[in-house]
Amino acid sequence: MRPFELIPPIKDYIWGGTKLREEFGKESGLERLAESWELSCHKDGVSVIKGGEFDGMTLPDFIAEHPEALGKNCGRFEFFPVLIKLIDARDDLSVQVHPDDDYAMRVEGGYGKTEVWYVIDCEEGAELIYGFAEETDSDTFRRAIEEGTLLDIVNRVPVKKGDVFFIEAGTLHAIGKGILIAEIQQNSNTTYRVYDYGRLGADGKPRELHIDKALDVTRCTPPTVKYGQPKSVNMAGMWRTPIAECGYFSTEKYDIFRSMSVGSPDSFTHLLFLSGEADIVYDGETVLHAKKGSSVFVPAGADTCDIKGKCSVIITKESRGGNQK
Repeated sequence: MRPFELIPPIKDYIWGGTKLREEFGKESGLERLAESWELSCHKDGVSVIKGGEFDGMTLPDFIAEHPEALGKNCGRFEFFPVLIKLIDARDDLSVQVHPDDDYAMRVEGGYGKTEVWYVIDCEEGAELIYGFAEETDSDTFRRAIEEGTLLDIVNRVPVKKGDVFFIEAGTLHAIGKGILIAEIQQNSNTTYRVYDYGRLGADGKPRELHIDKALDVTRCTPPTVKYGQPKSVNMAGMWRTPIAECGYFSTEKYDIFRSMSVGSPDSFTHLLFLSGEADIVYDGETVLHAKKGSSVFVPAGADTCDIKGKCSVIITKESRGGNQK
């Protein structure tokens, strides 16, 4: 099966901005475009196929009809394993944490959430929250939430374009205002909010906090995973930048100057274009023209697929590792 483009569902959370419309060409009648779910089979918002034989079909429906498109690596997962987003934070996101699989399955009936952030762009002075500044304990954590002093004990990190943050389940975190991010994560929408700057939701009431559950799952430590600028490798006709490799997904960024072959016999491949333009060539035929903001699904087995052009693209596959299911 040939590659196809995806149309993302859009979320208009109160902290969102307008860059996804203005810079990435996302179409929506919503005023705020906080998130676009570029690859999603989640019940809270599914991607829809654009053009070709399956035009207008949801990605979950396509996969139900053609499970072979996922590849054998996905066979160990009960549900589609990955969700990929673009996130535009015009304002600070809430301070939050996600549970691991064991807790989430037991309490929420779904996956937990491990994720990775790639900073596409950011304003000068932008920062985010990643873990605690020093090791602490649950009692101190609860007291800081209740007394409104949580921001005094978190680890604030200045960010720059190209930074990578791997956010394991159980890690306290928050994207700061003025940051544009590509997020690759488990297929989960379970978030425990612990601090929200006193903001009111659309109903005029403070947004719900999930303090007890957050205390159950949060590791009260500084971050244990190295973050910052990964080292890029010069390859023939491109630069390769590793982003993350874990039991749920494998993600890399490529800056392509001429062409690159993609596709795998064992896994689907997702292409998220960050800049430039390129033709997607399958079996010698141009099937798509991709540009900044394009989201392309390459079914497993499409190993005669090429990206031809000058562009930057995040490429994600299902990982061979892990013990999910």
